[in-house]
Amino acid sequence: MGIVFNFENPSITLTLTSAVVAGWTGRDHAAVQHHIDELSELGIAPPSSVPLYYRVSTALLTQSDRIEVLGEGSSGEVEPLLIRAGGKTYFGLASDHTDRDLEAYSVAASKQACAKPVSSSLWDFDDIAGHLDDIRLRCWIEENGQEVLYQEGTLAGIRPLEELCAGAGFADGTAMLCGTFPAIGGVRPALSYRMEVSDPHRGKTMSLSYTVETLPIVA
Repeated sequence: MGIVFNFENPSITLTLTSAVVAGWTGRDHAAVQHHIDELSELGIAPPSSVPLYYRVSTALLTQSDRIEVLGEGSSGEVEPLLIRAGGKTYFGLASDHTDRDLEAYSVAASKQACAKPVSSSLWDFDDIAGHLDDIRLRCWIEENGQEVLYQEGTLAGIRPLEELCAGAGFADGTAMLCGTFPAIGGVRPALSYRMEVSDPHRGKTMSLSYTVETLPIVA
């Protein structure tokens, strides 16, 4: 599967043969437990170990500004995206949009049920490798007709990305979503998402936005 990205002005096409969603990747064990607890309130069983690496179809990766989901029980999460292609590592932004109702039955199945929006741009991982902990991610959602902050954190809150790459077997042709932060006010669905990653050292930002179309569940 080939995806076109903006990279340092010209566009590049990267061929991806596998996609991984890394879960429970928080560096702070208390924060990880908080996320486990908030999901347990939705009936979702705790993980067998942390972190976990879920394989999903590369076809789920999308740069569309609109996704379709079944029912009203899904939600997105802002996550750093790593791509390894042609012997080089790239950094981007993604949303691990997940069917929360299905997650109560099987986390692995829920990861496969929804499209995974990814940014149209990438950064050179080598350009940020020396200050990864300062990279900040934010997510806003539309709620009651207003945009509200839903998630915020720096990569200091996520396990070192090199460690996650080693655990996942980050081979050439792989895209990996690297984990997220607790939701402010709890995990819940939304009609639209706006996400941003910022690099204070270089004064650069990258964004990702999409809307959600819910499809009826027909018995």
